[in-house]
Amino acid sequence: MIPFHPWNTTRPRRHHMRLAALAYIAALVATPGAAAQGAPDAPSQSAFQQCLADLKPTAAARGVPAALFDRLTARLEPDPRVLALLDRQPEFVTPIWQYLANLVDRRRIGEAQEALAANGPLLRQIEQRFGVEAELIVAFWAVESNFGRNLGRYDLIQSLATLACFGRRQAYFRGEFVTLTEIIARGDITSLPPRGSWAGAFGHTQFMPSTFAVYAVDGDGDGVRDLYGSLADVFASTANFLKRSGWRYGEPWGIEVRLPPHWQSTATGRRVKRTTREWLELGLTRADGKPWDPTTLPERAALLLPAGSNGPAILVFPNYDVLYRYNAAESYTLAVGLLFDALRDPARAAHFDPKQPFRTPWPTDEPPLTRSETETIQSRLTALGYDPGPVDGVMGATTREALRRFQLECLGDPAASGWPDARTRAALTNENVVCPSAPHRQTQR
Repeated sequence: MIPFHPWNTTRPRRHHMRLAALAYIAALVATPGAAAQGAPDAPSQSAFQQCLADLKPTAAARGVPAALFDRLTARLEPDPRVLALLDRQPEFVTPIWQYLANLVDRRRIGEAQEALAANGPLLRQIEQRFGVEAELIVAFWAVESNFGRNLGRYDLIQSLATLACFGRRQAYFRGEFVTLTEIIARGDITSLPPRGSWAGAFGHTQFMPSTFAVYAVDGDGDGVRDLYGSLADVFASTANFLKRSGWRYGEPWGIEVRLPPHWQSTATGRRVKRTTREWLELGLTRADGKPWDPTTLPERAALLLPAGSNGPAILVFPNYDVLYRYNAAESYTLAVGLLFDALRDPARAAHFDPKQPFRTPWPTDEPPLTRSETETIQSRLTALGYDPGPVDGVMGATTREALRRFQLECLGDPAASGWPDARTRAALTNENVVCPSAPHRQTQR
């Protein structure tokens, strides 16, 4: 296989790639998987093999030849590493200000500007075809794989097979595993061995198999949808996903705002939609000091307080939901949005401060919860009758709203925002806490 530079669109001929695929499958048969040996909590090999056998008929129904399925799964061993990572996703356990600083800084912006210039004609062609800004495609390319430099080091087959048979969300990962075998059977994965993220995402913009099956596009017309070796396929597939997800060309994804001095608690978060005019009537002002012109903004919006009412506030529009759909994490979505804005605005790029990407600083003296601490908070909210959703250690929208109601009704905080500040944590760890405004509230599932 020829060396692949991140911005080199040249790739080997297809029959050479097929020979590589056959060699890889043969290697799978000849050597055991790379799972950690001797781990005391390693998943059972017999249970793993039975699980794979149970998946074989499903793959066959999707057109995967039995012989190919057997060769792909022969002598596979479960990889305990991916099960540990399932509960340690950085989007949910890293403080948001640290997560954003890690992904978007001046160096990353500069490299993205270079990538945009180096691939300008191809990107503008894709932009015209799909109605998705070239800068947005490059922002995803940067965040997902560092412009193709970090495509992942995990064996996709082994990782997805492990997740399909053990741990949380097995039903989801079984579908992803079977779809991966289908993609291999069709000949669309040609960069081998098939490497990617621990969770099964692959290629320059890290598509999951199910996403690939629906949205991947043959951008260069060679009959293969290759997210490893063809930037035309990568850019077209990414743009196709965004367009079909509802991206609106030329509209903002969000605008930083300031809350009024005496902010009154109200439900916030991506799912709480109001008209933009209604949000403005609550007293929001633009953080940049410019006057509001509601006629230039999308009609509906939601308000994000990613670090509570003492941190940045962002009014987000329908395009934010499209970005969120790519990776359902607030911190990830904000990272892509910030990089996109910097690429669209040279002045913003030149003065970008990764430690303070918004005009309102982060409340770094109130660090976010760890996963185990979040689970404890969720359990206490449930016991008090506030439904936080599943006790899964993820500070999602449902948990944030439960926290907000607890702060408003139990702590009497009129500016309750759902951010787990020190006072809220202390109250929830007090088993004698009483909520007079909502005693023994009935949990609704």
